Amino acid sequence: MRYVEAAGLRVSAIGLGTWQFGSWEWGYGSDYASTQAPAIVRRALDLGITLVDTAEVYGFGRSERIVGQALGSRRHEAVVATKIFPVAALGPIVANRARASARRLCTDAIDLYQVHWPNPVVPVSLTMRELARIRAEGLVRHVGVSNFSAGAWRAAEESLGSPVVSNQVRYSLVDRRPEAELLGYASEKGRLVIAYSPLGQGLLSARYGADHRPGALRATTKEFLPENLRRVEPLLQTLRDVAKAHDATPAQVALAWLVRKPNVVVIPGASSVAQLESNAAAADLELSDSENEELTAASDAYDPLRGAYDPLGGTVTMLLRATRTFGEGLLGRLGGFGRSQ
Repeated sequence: MRYVEAAGLRVSAIGLGTWQFGSWEWGYGSDYASTQAPAIVRRALDLGITLVDTAEVYGFGRSERIVGQALGSRRHEAVVATKIFPVAALGPIVANRARASARRLCTDAIDLYQVHWPNPVVPVSLTMRELARIRAEGLVRHVGVSNFSAGAWRAAEESLGSPVVSNQVRYSLVDRRPEAELLGYASEKGRLVIAYSPLGQGLLSARYGADHRPGALRATTKEFLPENLRRVEPLLQTLRDVAKAHDATPAQVALAWLVRKPNVVVIPGASSVAQLESNAAAADLELSDSENEELTAASDAYDPLRGAYDPLGGTVTMLLRATRTFGEGLLGRLGGFGRSQ
């Protein structure tokens, strides 16, 4: 396993994303949450994966509880990252919800506490002011953001008065928007870009096609429209060709292409221990310069069907539900969500 360090935070190049733990959106079921998910966490530690990412909104706290219980006595081996949903993320509410996340994670301190989304109503300065306070208290060790533009990331740092060490964004061979500004900012300032959906929600595994589409959440995204599955086929074939040369899988090649970039780490999810092991092995896959260029060119050539779609990758419905739930709890009684979980 390779490791990346930025602003005092050292994490594995391949991490573990846990949105699917306890979340109905993925349709994995209760057996996955109770048996496979904890096994995935423990095996991740065995493989040298240190970055374990979750959020209070994933399963409305259930993902955090699964992670905390699975880590158990091995908590010290992990860099635990979670996220605060930006409803009423100001003043004492921030501290209340950080403490609630810490309780669910069975820890005294959160290694990386991230603001999940920018809030167009609440100035980021108000959130960062409280994050600075709870970091000084030791409840939070590092502060990060998620889904922030470069300008918003910079403003968050100015408000915090110290490094906002990471920005977690959607980034893959089929979504390269972070390259416009975020990668340059991370490299210049010595920060991290944490790539979520690094496999395009499974698209880059090359297992799906126009006649074989996934179900559940992924069926709602533009990437898995039949026409786009036809358009992405040349990119998938390039992944297969490079993978064959390395006795690897297309998914491993897609991950290796990302972590080849400075200051970038990835947090793919895993539906099984076997998939986790395959993801972890991508950290040691060395792509040549020519292979990197072939993959980049194939990505450049991918021209998906555009128009009305959910640009957040199928999460709008979930976010609206979460906003309503959080609003009822948090605005009705201070820190209500944190106290009720």
